[in-house]
Amino acid sequence: MKETNIPNIVVNDDVGQLTDEDRKKAFVLWFDQLRREDVNLVGGKSSSLGELTSGTDVPVPYGYATTSTAYRYFMKTTGCREKVDQLLATLKDPEDSDELHRVASTIRKVIKSAKMPEILATIIGDSYDQLAKRMGQNEPYVAVRSSATAEDLPNASFAGEQDTYLNVHGRDNVIRKVQDCYASLYTDRATYYRIKQHFPEEKVALSAAIQMMAFSKAAGVMFTVNVATGDDTKVMIEGSWGLGEYIVQGTVTPDNYVVDKKTMTISSKTINNKNIELIRLPGGGVEQRDVPEDIAKKPALTDEQIIELAGYAEQIEKHYGCYMDMEWSLDQNDKLWLVQARPETVWSQRKKNEKDESSSTDEVAITKDHKVLLKGLPASPGLAAGKVHVIDDPKDISEFKKGEILVTLMTSPDWVPAMKKASAIITNNGGMTCHAAIVSREMQIPCLVGTTSRGTAATKALKTGQIVTVDAKDGVVYEGKTEEVAKPKATTQAAPQVAEYFPPTATKVMMNLGDPDLAEKYSSLPADGIGLMREEFLWTTYIHQHPLYLIEIGHPERVVNELASGISKVARAMAPRPVVLRFSDFKSGEYRNLKGGEKYEPHEPADLLGWRGASRYYDPKYINAFKLELEAVKKVRNDYGLKNLNVMIPFCRTVDEARKVTDIMHDQGLVRNADFKVYMMAEIPSNIILADQFNQYVDGYSIGSNDLTMLILGCDRNNDTVSSLFDERNLAVKRAIRHLIKVAHKDGKTVSICGQAPSEYPEFTEFLVRSGIDYVSVNPDMVKETKLNVAHYEQRILLDHATGLGRQDPTDYEW
Repeated sequence: MKETNIPNIVVNDDVGQLTDEDRKKAFVLWFDQLRREDVNLVGGKSSSLGELTSGTDVPVPYGYATTSTAYRYFMKTTGCREKVDQLLATLKDPEDSDELHRVASTIRKVIKSAKMPEILATIIGDSYDQLAKRMGQNEPYVAVRSSATAEDLPNASFAGEQDTYLNVHGRDNVIRKVQDCYASLYTDRATYYRIKQHFPEEKVALSAAIQMMAFSKAAGVMFTVNVATGDDTKVMIEGSWGLGEYIVQGTVTPDNYVVDKKTMTISSKTINNKNIELIRLPGGGVEQRDVPEDIAKKPALTDEQIIELAGYAEQIEKHYGCYMDMEWSLDQNDKLWLVQARPETVWSQRKKNEKDESSSTDEVAITKDHKVLLKGLPASPGLAAGKVHVIDDPKDISEFKKGEILVTLMTSPDWVPAMKKASAIITNNGGMTCHAAIVSREMQIPCLVGTTSRGTAATKALKTGQIVTVDAKDGVVYEGKTEEVAKPKATTQAAPQVAEYFPPTATKVMMNLGDPDLAEKYSSLPADGIGLMREEFLWTTYIHQHPLYLIEIGHPERVVNELASGISKVARAMAPRPVVLRFSDFKSGEYRNLKGGEKYEPHEPADLLGWRGASRYYDPKYINAFKLELEAVKKVRNDYGLKNLNVMIPFCRTVDEARKVTDIMHDQGLVRNADFKVYMMAEIPSNIILADQFNQYVDGYSIGSNDLTMLILGCDRNNDTVSSLFDERNLAVKRAIRHLIKVAHKDGKTVSICGQAPSEYPEFTEFLVRSGIDYVSVNPDMVKETKLNVAHYEQRILLDHATGLGRQDPTDYEW
């Protein structure tokens, strides 16, 4: 097959800056040329290695990465893309493990048997030779690590979805392992995961990071948050002998060290029996080896090395600005290396891991006894009871039933279909950062790991069919179903069970929501409705394609159907409480990332202040796409009968824009009335200044405090140079909010707020309540706390008014 679209850059001797166009064409980019923003080019793993190399001073083994351009060139030139799509089309039920394996294994064979295009093989091989030259070594040993564009992102943490090859030696072997990495994009586990996460195949690509191997005598992982408890004042480090893969796989139970960030002292050390290790072979490849008994029980790190690693962890966390998940290596010369860093995905999104009561559906007797059967490391907190199902061999996964407790030696990504069904997970081996621990925390499933290191192997202590209670907060497994599971809220045996009480408030507390699949889960929260449903999530998760592109290819109905499906999930779950849908508010750069978007989107120097929100809806170039959004709203309200759905117009700069947009809505059959409200985001100073004129076109406002603060203070909150000046509590912002509430209320309009400020600053919520705001909309994790805060502030206001002795606020909020 003739090779086409060969990039201009083949091998670049100068590790320097490239133009954006050159970067997009390149088949290979060096770590020095990569930053964390390059996920679309080289995936999460490779972009993180680039960020570590180019943006920090921590020691990182050097290397280069093949790009998504190279992968797509391979797939197209070899004909694999067409063959893979045809095979995936035959996969009808991904939950059928046999069918999934048949399709995925066939795809891998297709990719592995293809002939690597000559130009791509040359570039990969020449880059390896360059790496050898730069490192001053002849045919260096490298790790070839898969880095998929859907891997290691903030919303996913399924470690090891694609393959990694260690101790690879020689030009031809590196080229072959890159192709093997391409094939590993279609392992059973990776294919299943992408289908379940709705990742479109055309947007998935794979990069291979070719990185110098550190001759590890010990290795491990570390987090800038205690992943068992969510305590972010600690750094948690795990280590074992040899290469680090056995820790992630759960093959060995590693040492565990906890370091206090403030004092940089070791808070705790747990030394385990690390009796096997994975080591490098002199001629390439790896093998398992027994560790001598006198070494197996020794710490893998000295105290000085533990503190040195913790220091690197703090530096990386500061650089990234979020909790971090890292991998480290200690070489034969006792030098520490950081070989990977990525954002931690679970505790970054929540500080508390609330797990709904989960147990087998079978009715079993409740026991008051607390007979301890075994203990383990509490990897994912929670409490569950159910029937044990011991699985020794992965081939028996299909026998596992929903609600059972999975007991096994260890898990790997192949086990994910069974893990999703489990009410709890227990493993013989593994530490706090093994696969079972990471996945169970994301799935919010109670999990104990490393039971062997606590005295008894779970697979020996427990029998299939046995009823047990798993206390994954304290790391204990009890015989039978204990009464704590039946009455999880009771603080003592004698105390009556009391339901949570949230007093009614005049100021309604609403909830912000993006993912429709979470609506049912959060519907039980004491929220008065959805104050902000972000439409953008539906585009990036379910539609993936630019609306004008879908119109052009003759499938506008996909926009209507997918939007209506997602919106209705939320409206149905929350009914009869109101739901406010914000129409699409992508910036041009974000629209351009949707399939087909490049053709329709301008390149704007500052798209935050460009063609977005209301300015799109009436534009002749975009109006037909906006009409599809309106059709979806009508379908939810009229066809599905969900009349609790209302809408909101974002980023509306002028009064005339408000008129134009509401006229279009009227012409399309969406007319404001007592049962259908049209709101407007108040996020531009003009919305505040001209509120008396905007009032005629809307039923109320929702304050977008992030954009409003930026535009009032002229301060980009994403710019580190001035971000310290960004503060929603600034008096200028408060005066604007107070003015909007006064002017809106004068004409009978309501005012809400959906920015971050009420979630972050309780005192700001008090200001809003005292200012007479009608609604406060916060993230799900803050609904309960905000509900109680609002009740407290309202009672305080009533008491102050009754006594006339309340604390006075000397601030003048009038302008």
